[in-house]
Amino acid sequence: MSFFDKLKQGLSKTKINFGFKKVDEELLEELEESLVVADVGFDVTEEIISNLRTRIKKENITETEDVKNALREELINSFEGLNQELDISSKPAVILMVGVNGSGKTTSIGKIANKFNKEGKKVVIVAGDTFRAAAVEQVEVWANRANCELVKGKENQDPSSVIFDGCKRAKEVNADILICDTAGRLQNKKNLMDELEKMKKVIDRELPDSSKEILLVLDGSTGQNAISQLKSFKETTGITGLVLTKLDGTAKGGIVIRLAREEKVPVKFIGVGEQIDDMETFNSTDFVNAIV
Repeated sequence: MSFFDKLKQGLSKTKINFGFKKVDEELLEELEESLVVADVGFDVTEEIISNLRTRIKKENITETEDVKNALREELINSFEGLNQELDISSKPAVILMVGVNGSGKTTSIGKIANKFNKEGKKVVIVAGDTFRAAAVEQVEVWANRANCELVKGKENQDPSSVIFDGCKRAKEVNADILICDTAGRLQNKKNLMDELEKMKKVIDRELPDSSKEILLVLDGSTGQNAISQLKSFKETTGITGLVLTKLDGTAKGGIVIRLAREEKVPVKFIGVGEQIDDMETFNSTDFVNAIV
């Protein structure tokens, strides 16, 4: 099954259905309801429907297929100006993974590492969440699955010192990519944010010429909760992109549109399944085609 087929299958509950044969106000109301149910958000939905209504009048659209195409274009435009390309231009490229516990951060690290490994890139993973013994073990399991080297410290060791060891190791083995896990305690804890700042300073000092991404992992099925998490992390850590997980089987896949339009943060990876290869770089056209 291709990733697009997986995407289509995973987002089947989010699918925007066209049950009407006639292009009229009733069709637009039905679309509006579908978008709101899919968690596109009320304000964003109103804007989309308003733009669609204007276009239908202006272009004198009378076929539902043309409305469908116009809606696709409108949704794809949501991602305009957002750089969805992951910056891994210089070695070792650093990816700092942040996010609350339960968002799917550890599995995302494994899946992303596996993806790079399959592309022939040398990946080192750092177990930077030293506060939960289980966190290190979980990362280790995924590092082994992805066939990547893991750098870990002792329990309760200063996370920044483990990140330092990871940077050193990445240089020693001439790694292409260094993926750093971080603690996933609640986003409103100031000490966690301070800790992330400290880690960033270590990375900047040890790998000054490396390209850097800070990816926030969000559970796509949590809807509004994902928005508040993004707002908190964005304020304090300068997020460069999102990894959206658990989108398979949720009716809330429209959250992706809302995040792009309201928060202006690009989605870099999207996960639609539990297998190690169920994560792919985000493609807005494929995503929109899967839901419309």
